[in-house]
Amino acid sequence: MKEINTKTYKIAFGQSGYSLLNTLIENNKYSKVSVLVDDNTEKFCLDIFKQIINKEISIIKINSGEEFKNLGTVTKIWNDMTTQSLDRKSLLINLGGGVITDMGGFAANTFKRGLDFINIPTTLLSMVDASVGSKTGINFNNLKNQIGTFADPKLVIIDEQYLETLSEREVKSGYAEIFKHSLISASIFNLLLENNQLYFNEEIINNSIEIKNKIVLDDKFEQNIRKNLNFGHTIGHALESYFLNKVNKLTHGEAIAIGMICESFISNKIFNLNLELVKKIKNHLLRIFPKVNLQHENYEEIIKLMSFDKKNYLDKLKFVLLKDLGIVKIDVEVSENLIKESFDFYLS
Repeated sequence: MKEINTKTYKIAFGQSGYSLLNTLIENNKYSKVSVLVDDNTEKFCLDIFKQIINKEISIIKINSGEEFKNLGTVTKIWNDMTTQSLDRKSLLINLGGGVITDMGGFAANTFKRGLDFINIPTTLLSMVDASVGSKTGINFNNLKNQIGTFADPKLVIIDEQYLETLSEREVKSGYAEIFKHSLISASIFNLLLENNQLYFNEEIINNSIEIKNKIVLDDKFEQNIRKNLNFGHTIGHALESYFLNKVNKLTHGEAIAIGMICESFISNKIFNLNLELVKKIKNHLLRIFPKVNLQHENYEEIIKLMSFDKKNYLDKLKFVLLKDLGIVKIDVEVSENLIKESFDFYLS
């Protein structure tokens, strides 16, 4: 695949990406290189990576899971960086999913006021979303991405062989972001619907990265068009936070799938988004993601979690909605009653 250029770094694929990595390490004369992994990537991905890198590395290991994307885990990373004597001329390589790339980027950007980092996403979700776009962050008090920075990696490497290490559930989680990109851009929506099931390939992954990168190039700091990427996320993030410490916790993609169904319904009510399109979105996503039994008595608590969303302004719930495929409206105020109706639509 052809490299994708941002303003400050490259998104490279496969062996060409690793060649760039080794050249980067050599040219920058990094004092030390440390690799951040979790339980899963240490077991399934680290040996693959070790065969590729030409420099001695140290390992920082954390627990896997969204519930560990917090200040306590970042403190452990900082402690390990200190123990390993990383300095400002060291490099941190984030080898893992969205939790690793978000949190590793944040740890690197704040340690000694910033050292270089590289993202090597190992999940579909992190390939098409989390590792691209220069957002870093952690959850705070179980609220999604409340603490974070904008910081550019030196390089992002997309290597699809890591996808073979994933469970079907994790692959589906990444597909939700691919599907979201198809809605806000209208580029491959019909292709995805024609397959009527979980479907993606190398070209679709590349297309999804291109869509996000183009938006980020236009609006890196999320003042305008970058908010389009949050379609499905106002409700989705609240659901992800709500279920985070429950036995039946949701993956990011499962929560965002519900959010896209609900926010498509809200789009119909506010902007007259075609109802048949709303039904197609709902039916397609429910073929892939099992329906979650939301309880009516929990609606208020879920809506309360939305009040912490970063898009809100003056205590008003602000949504990203669709007027049509590829036509997005940002900063739309939505009433609590309409949100509850959208939950009923999802459950119907």
